[in-house]
Amino acid sequence: MNVILFDTDRENLFPLSLTRPISNFRVGILTIKEKWELYYKSVSVKTEEYLAEKFPCIIKKENLWINSSILPSEDLVTEINSLRKGELLKKGDVIIAVNNYKFDTSKLNEIECNSFYNRINDLWDIFSLNSEEIKIDFKKITKGRKSQKLEELSIKIGDYPLFIEKGAKIVSSFINCTNGPVYIGKDAEVMEGCFIRGPFAMSNNSVLKIMARIYEGTTLGPYCKVGGEVNNSVFFGFSSKSHEGYLGNSVIGEWCNLGADTNNSNLKNNYTEVKIWNYKMERFKKTGLQFCGLIMADHSKCGINTMFNTGTVVGVSANVFGSGFPRNIIPSFSWGGASGFTTYKTNKVFEVAELVMKRRNIVFSDLDKEILNKVFELTSKYRNY
Repeated sequence: MNVILFDTDRENLFPLSLTRPISNFRVGILTIKEKWELYYKSVSVKTEEYLAEKFPCIIKKENLWINSSILPSEDLVTEINSLRKGELLKKGDVIIAVNNYKFDTSKLNEIECNSFYNRINDLWDIFSLNSEEIKIDFKKITKGRKSQKLEELSIKIGDYPLFIEKGAKIVSSFINCTNGPVYIGKDAEVMEGCFIRGPFAMSNNSVLKIMARIYEGTTLGPYCKVGGEVNNSVFFGFSSKSHEGYLGNSVIGEWCNLGADTNNSNLKNNYTEVKIWNYKMERFKKTGLQFCGLIMADHSKCGINTMFNTGTVVGVSANVFGSGFPRNIIPSFSWGGASGFTTYKTNKVFEVAELVMKRRNIVFSDLDKEILNKVFELTSKYRNY
């Protein structure tokens, strides 16, 4: 069956969904799209028009449309596979899957879903569900496979497994698998003296710097460099926090850099519920969480000693620096800090992006420029500079 992951309620997941389909969010070890690819051979995405060229949709004679915010489970996949042509699977008001040539929900036979599944309803669900999703992904991608051996000078404790992919290096580090598994991706490196508590995952070619302290529920996507102290945070990929500083209960997009000794607060001084900015509502939304840190979208950077307050949301291509706490909603293409912001012009953004991506041997293409230009346009109303 040809599977198409369709986006819905994208604005609720801004700014992370401004530059990618929801199915390209990383939760656990894999992206949502990669999770579905474990069950189906042909998986593409249906998203906004300005993203469609980079993330194309493949439509065939028979198609299975699946909500891209939903994470697969064995039972759910069984229910989806049992759908006949012209049937729709839903739970309450949420459409889960449609078996039809076109994505047309009218005049279809509706079936109520009985399976359990996880779903990304809000931005904070990414780190809240991460520990559970690491465990689920770990079982799927390591089943029937053999791990590399742990080097003699490193120590592993706990009953959950450690899986080390080909080419990965772990040097003189301590790995605690008491509460969950640890996955080390292909050609990844754990430098000397690191402390890791599972569930934890790092993707291919990522690096943990010397003496990093990593707590459970943390994921590093591909080509990340991370040091200091990190707790229950997700790096989508190609981003760096190479030095000391604390990051907790946070999500970092792609091509981001956190300067040396950057710290974020993930707990309010009065211990009350954290609220974060919601672009759909255009106001702050209750998270239901006591711990909620930083959300940073693609291509954003911050200078050394930057301090982020609890529940801060940083948009696409922002550059944050200076003393004091900046505001806890920083629009896309902002330049500045606590003393104020100006607009970060796209020509300057493009110069930096080209240099940053070149370091990973990736071309900053004209298509990438078109997407960022569109994001600049979409977010202009939030920049009152």
